[in-house]
Amino acid sequence: MRQSVTPEMAHPDDDWAAQYLNPGERLVYLGMDPRDREHACRVTAHLLRDHPRSSPELIAAALLHDCGKSVRPYFLAERVLVGLIPNRLSRILPPVGGIGIRAAHPELGAQLVARAGGRPRVAQLIVRHHQSVGDPEAALLHYYDDME
Repeated sequence: MRQSVTPEMAHPDDDWAAQYLNPGERLVYLGMDPRDREHACRVTAHLLRDHPRSSPELIAAALLHDCGKSVRPYFLAERVLVGLIPNRLSRILPPVGGIGIRAAHPELGAQLVARAGGRPRVAQLIVRHHQSVGDPEAALLHYYDDME
């Protein structure tokens, strides 16, 4: 597993990420767990490596796609256990604790971004990043998120 175990072990490139975010989006990004920010930076870097002409909104959505998880901190064991449950199953399990956050994080993230003054298309891509049918940019985000 390439993801950091504790927040202190994570090293997201926050300065690099900030250049792609508007002020409200930047606040949401900085409110994310450092491990999620590190993951988001990897997703975005791989997306840009393969698709350097991606829209500014897709780049911002890649950096913010898991921001909905920041509404409640995960405990280490919970983070590992929730990560072992396939995303499609998390939506049918009882929406409590980490499982509930995992299931609802796209919608929660889109709400956070919208309330912070984020771009509407960024919020739309966040909400679609696990159900990307009919949206080529959301499909790209889903692909690179799954890759990392």
